[in-house]
Amino acid sequence: MKSIPEGSGSAVSESRPAPRLNRFSAHLRRRFGRALRKVPLDAGATCPNRDGTLSRAGCAFCNPRGSGTGLFAQGLTLARQWDRLRGPAPKHPGLAYLQAFSNTHGPAERLARILDELAALPGLAGLCIGTRPDCLDPEKLELLAAFRERLRGPGLPEPELWLELGLQSSHDATLARINRGHDAACFARAARAAADHGIPVCAHLVLGLPGEGLPHFLQTVDFVNGLPLAGVKLHNLYVAEATALAASWRAGQLPLPTREEYLAWLCALLPRLRPDLVIHRLAADPAPGELLAPAWAADKPETLRLLERMLEERDLRQGGGLPAA
Repeated sequence: MKSIPEGSGSAVSESRPAPRLNRFSAHLRRRFGRALRKVPLDAGATCPNRDGTLSRAGCAFCNPRGSGTGLFAQGLTLARQWDRLRGPAPKHPGLAYLQAFSNTHGPAERLARILDELAALPGLAGLCIGTRPDCLDPEKLELLAAFRERLRGPGLPEPELWLELGLQSSHDATLARINRGHDAACFARAARAAADHGIPVCAHLVLGLPGEGLPHFLQTVDFVNGLPLAGVKLHNLYVAEATALAASWRAGQLPLPTREEYLAWLCALLPRLRPDLVIHRLAADPAPGELLAPAWAADKPETLRLLERMLEERDLRQGGGLPAA
């Protein structure tokens, strides 16, 4: 569907219903007038929860290989990864996505070198960088803020920059249970510091973590709503191979949400979520070959289709509150 330019006529605009969710894809179309490819890049990052800085066990849900492509270990530079993964339209702008592990972990000099490599990529429209709230400091935030300035150009849209921070839950007992290695206050400090540097933050949340139910999720949404965040990623809990959760699942000690439960949770929390927050993800994307359970997590398109239908049937929208009984 083609986007309608601003000021193109109220009759056409009024004939199209307002979207129920503030989706990342729509955000990019508003900013750039077209869809943008998000290109996953592997910068060879590690994690303080893996390299012994905090722990070697990792978070309970995290695959030891991380969520990236593994191309760095194969000797591919960021430039070669960019050229390989951009797809069939390399002339179109794209977003670099540093996804694997904690990309601001380590000295600031390492981050500066990575940003130098990224700045030289052809057609780069912005950066999404995944990390942990305990892997940030003022020097690194200043590097990220300066990077966006380097991407500015005459006649170009404002460069896209997102700092993706794992929160998972606002409950410290849950964070300890899954071996996160930081508390909710650490996340709040990092989010505020990033906002002070003009850097939009996207919070990662996992629904269905051990010991949590709907009241916990709603409290986490309230926590997120109270912070200067710009976006969220919502994930359903799933069990990946070689994780701590896998052992609990095999022992029959880990109840996992059904798709019906997860959809019901989304229908409860999305109306509570601030409408200005950009939703980057509504369901998890297990890497090929890593999923143990639940089987439905492998069919994300069906999950999203059912969610859209439920939102329509129940007349729910992000930030709209629950409809009157």
